[in-house]
Amino acid sequence: MNYESAVRYLLSLGRELAAPTQAAAAKFDLENITILAERLGRPDRAYPAAHIAGTNGKGSTAAFFESILRHAGFRTGLNTSPHLEKINERIRINGEEIPDEALAETFTRIQLLIEELLAAAKLRAHPTYFECVTAMAFEYFARQRVEFGVFEVGLGGRLDATNILSPVVTIITRIDFDHENFLGHSLREIAAEKAGILKPGVPFVLAEQPAEAREVILSRATKLGSPVIEAAQVFRVDRESMQEGRIRARIREADSGKVFELAPSLPGRFQLQNALNAFAAARLLQNRGFRIPDDALTVGIANTIWPGRLEKLQSAPDVYLDGAHNPGAARELSYFLEQNFSGRKIYLIYGALRDKAVDEVAGLLFPHAAEVIFTAPRTVRAVSAGQLAEITGHHAAHCSVIPDAERAFDHVLAHAAPEDAVFITGSLYLVGQLRHYWKQRAQVATR
Repeated sequence: MNYESAVRYLLSLGRELAAPTQAAAAKFDLENITILAERLGRPDRAYPAAHIAGTNGKGSTAAFFESILRHAGFRTGLNTSPHLEKINERIRINGEEIPDEALAETFTRIQLLIEELLAAAKLRAHPTYFECVTAMAFEYFARQRVEFGVFEVGLGGRLDATNILSPVVTIITRIDFDHENFLGHSLREIAAEKAGILKPGVPFVLAEQPAEAREVILSRATKLGSPVIEAAQVFRVDRESMQEGRIRARIREADSGKVFELAPSLPGRFQLQNALNAFAAARLLQNRGFRIPDDALTVGIANTIWPGRLEKLQSAPDVYLDGAHNPGAARELSYFLEQNFSGRKIYLIYGALRDKAVDEVAGLLFPHAAEVIFTAPRTVRAVSAGQLAEITGHHAAHCSVIPDAERAFDHVLAHAAPEDAVFITGSLYLVGQLRHYWKQRAQVATR
C-alpha cells in the first residue's frame, strides 16, 4: 500500500471511540493486540518504556518526559493520541513524525500478518484503528532501535491497547470526568480504569488527585506492591511567577533539599503540574541508573513543543488553540483567560463532540467571551452548530452560528480588532482542522 491507501484503510476500521455500528471489529479487551504483538515478536519489549494515563495532561506530560529523555541523549519514541492534522503525529522518533513512506510500509507489513492470523482463525476480528496504530508504534520503534519509548494511553487504561507494555515507570495524571459511557460515572470508577496500567513492583508517579480517585489508585498500588511518588508532595514549590501566560517556578525536592528552576515552555499554570509529573519520573529513572543529567531535566521541560494546547498562532489579534473538551480542561482554560485576558474582548470559536459535557464546559468558558461562534468540526461525532447553540447558547452574552468551521474562523478574523483575542476550543478535531487551515491561509498570504 502507498501512504494514501494505508491511511484510508486505517480510517475504514473506525476511530478510537467508534460505535459498534461504525466499527464492527471493535473489541474492548487486550486479546487482539496481544496476539498481534506476539506474531511481531513482542516489539514492545525491545526498549524500556514509560506508560502514561489520566484524564487531562497526559499528552503534555508525555511530551515533557520525551523531551527530557531526548535532551539527555536518548533516541526516543513517542506514541500519543489523538492527532491534530495527520496520523503521523502519533508516532515520533526524536521528535520527528514517522515519514509517509515508513508509515505505509509499517502498516502494509502488519496488515499482511493480520490477514495471516485471520486466515488461521487466531484472530476473531480485525484489530481496530487504534490497535493497528499502537502495533505500528511498537514495531517502528523496535526497528528504528529507539532507546526509550514513551506511550500515552488512548482511553482509560485497563483495557487500552497500550496496556500490554511492561514499563519501567508509569504516570497517572489528573483524573476528572470524561468518556463516562466507557469508563464509569463516578471518579472512583474512572480512577479504577486508569489504575489498570499499574504493574506489580513497577514504580509510578501520581499527580495531585481528587480524594476519591487518589484512594482508589493508592489501594491498587498497595495490592501490586507498586512504589508511588506523589509529585506534588515530593516537589514543593518555593515560589512561582507568571509572564505572558507562562509559569516559572522554583521547586525543592523534599528528601534531598535540592532546588530546581522549572520554566515550562507551554503556557498555562496547569502545565507546571504536568512538568512536575515528567520531572518526577525522570528523577526516579536517575535514581535507578539511567544517565539523565540534571540540566536535561530543566532544558527538556523548557524546550517542549506540544501543539493544540494553549498554542498561540499569531498576534494582533492574538489567536490561540486549546482542545478544552471536558470540564477539567475547561476549568484550566477559564483560569488562563481570567488571569491573562481580563478586560480584553474575546471571541470564542466553539465546536464539540456528542459524547462531551458541553453544557458544563460552556458554563465555564462562555462567560469570558464577548461573542461565541458555534461551529462544527468535520467528523460524524460532532454536535451540529445549531444544536450546540440550542443546548449551550444561554451561557453566552452574544452568539452566532456558522456551521462551516473555516468560514467561522474567517468571520472572526475579519471582525476582530488587533487588541482582541480569539480562542478556538471545545474539540481537538476542531483545533486540528483550523490549525491546518490557518497554516494554509498563512502560505497564501506570503505568496
